[in-house]
Amino acid sequence: MDSCCAKLSGNVHPAQVRKRGVGKVGTGFWGERVGASSWSSSFSSQQWKSLRKERRGRTISRAILTPDVDKETLIFERQVFEKQYANPNSVAAIILGGGAGTRLIPLTSTRAKPAVPIGGCYRLIDVPMSNCINSGIRKIFILTQFNSASLNRHIARIYNFGNGVNFGDGFVEVLAAMQTPGESGQRWFQGTADAVRQFIWVFEDAKNKNVEHILILSGDHLYRMDYMDFVQKHIDTNADITVSCVPMDDSRASDYGLMKIDDTGRIIQFSEKPKGPKLKAMKVDTTLLGLSEKEAEKYPYIASMGVYVFRTDVLLKLLTQKYLSCNDFGSEIIPLSVKDHNVQAYLFNDYWEDIGTIKSFFDANLALTEQPPKFEFYDPKTPFYTSPRFLPPTKVEKCRIVDAIISHGCFLRECSVQHSIVGVRSRLEYGVELKDTMMMGADYYQTESEIASLLAEGKVPIGVGQNTRIRNCIIDKNAKIGRDVIIANGDGVQEADRPREGFYIRSGITVILKNATINNGTII
Repeated sequence: MDSCCAKLSGNVHPAQVRKRGVGKVGTGFWGERVGASSWSSSFSSQQWKSLRKERRGRTISRAILTPDVDKETLIFERQVFEKQYANPNSVAAIILGGGAGTRLIPLTSTRAKPAVPIGGCYRLIDVPMSNCINSGIRKIFILTQFNSASLNRHIARIYNFGNGVNFGDGFVEVLAAMQTPGESGQRWFQGTADAVRQFIWVFEDAKNKNVEHILILSGDHLYRMDYMDFVQKHIDTNADITVSCVPMDDSRASDYGLMKIDDTGRIIQFSEKPKGPKLKAMKVDTTLLGLSEKEAEKYPYIASMGVYVFRTDVLLKLLTQKYLSCNDFGSEIIPLSVKDHNVQAYLFNDYWEDIGTIKSFFDANLALTEQPPKFEFYDPKTPFYTSPRFLPPTKVEKCRIVDAIISHGCFLRECSVQHSIVGVRSRLEYGVELKDTMMMGADYYQTESEIASLLAEGKVPIGVGQNTRIRNCIIDKNAKIGRDVIIANGDGVQEADRPREGFYIRSGITVILKNATINNGTII
């Protein structure tokens, strides 16, 4: 930053130094009188010269304080403040592997939430992992506890040093819940904050000594974000904690932590998932976030995304000294910290979806097929990473495909696919009609001879058999759906548990279980 002064050469007299300070003069260089009685005539010319000397002819910013200068020019410089820029090398990310995922059952019956397939070929964990990679963050911890086998396997295959995505000097470490000596060590994770607390010793390790900021991320959200913009806002506002937030409407506001902010962006009140009158009390004028009056009327709440950045020293102090009995960030740590810490809000003005329920998962997937989509995985500058499966291109024979995503290695034969996603290694036979459906695909292929043998025995191979019609459905991995099947929920049932028959119904959406068999001619 350049000093805001001017250089004047010898024998130029823009101002006179008066006996009682610097006064207003005709040239206007000094402007109005400055009350500076300490700058009196007793402060000698020699003393002024001793402040700093610069040889004549050098181009620097300076102000002349003596009336006659022949060989030397004296300068008076103001203090320069430099902007501090966020350095990804000083940031570590902690991705929370999620709880039991009860609202996503049956998709989470045998897998962790972040391991749930999405978009045809990705898993939810690929979202925060790719955002970290694209943001330049290379120090990543993943905390896991429930049904973590498939999640651990996916991470080991993709995000490591030997193959997959190369992290250079960075690392990806899976920190699995474990029991340790002592009474407190006998418990599993009690919440998001407790999960981080149980591994707080990790940040005392030598390789993490330069970590100044810690990102807390969720493993079950869908969005694209440059985390370094988030961290930069955190630094610019000199915040202890910064919470990423989005405008929210009435219908879903009670599912999130809501906040009120002042005109500087500081959070002054935080309420986790309020109901009834407490919910109404959290309404704010969201034009403060830059929304139009019409948008502010539609989105009268400010909702937390569950994405936070902490100063490392603040996080350690909160978890190990101040709030030892608090186990959750959203419902305990953040609301309590608002009182005596600088907790700032960061507006994320882009697509974001919390994949917390079967309906939100279903809607988010089908939204990917819209034109134009609100969100898409492909972006040349910020791609999303996943398993390099090395599958062949999809083969399509006389099919009708409208507003759909077809993943790698599929076989489609004279079928119709509309407003649907077809996952990897899927097989759709003659006459199949797929509409408003999210099909996850398969983990492996069956050979033509195996398929023929199964059909000859009256059994059902992996995929969808001939003349089957499916609508408003989620089909989990390796499902075997026979011929002449109808899955449409024509009776409009909202909730049903039929695990022995291979399906559940959640919010009117039929969910075919992983590895389930739906026999020929079945009507659901």
